Amino acid sequence: MKQTVIPQLRIRDAARSLPFYLQGLGFQIDWEHRFDAGLPLFAQISREGQTLFLTEHSGEGEVGAVVYLMVPDVDACAAAFRAAGLTDFEGPQDTPWGTREMRLRDPDGNHLRWATHSDEG
Repeated sequence: MKQTVIPQLRIRDAARSLPFYLQGLGFQIDWEHRFDAGLPLFAQISREGQTLFLTEHSGEGEVGAVVYLMVPDVDACAAAFRAAGLTDFEGPQDTPWGTREMRLRDPDGNHLRWATHSDEG
């Protein structure tokens, strides 16, 4: 099934945030837009069938949002993130509600929760 909702995260500095998402988490840029050189970035990124919008535009959300990403193997994600140099995250760990999850924050303070549900992994 194609993703039907695209979370939008507010970022303050694309030069700082994009390397975190691209090199650290393994997303790729699908497209990006600026109304003119030097103006705020709006970009679509994706990773393994999951899509996010990132925006530097003020007024398009607040920093500190939470996104919940379901993946087939959260432990494999954690290993890939560590291999890419990310180490500041919690988990993965089993939860009382039947998932295995890890949590991390992007450079702007947005929360990313990665989870494998017990019926998937």
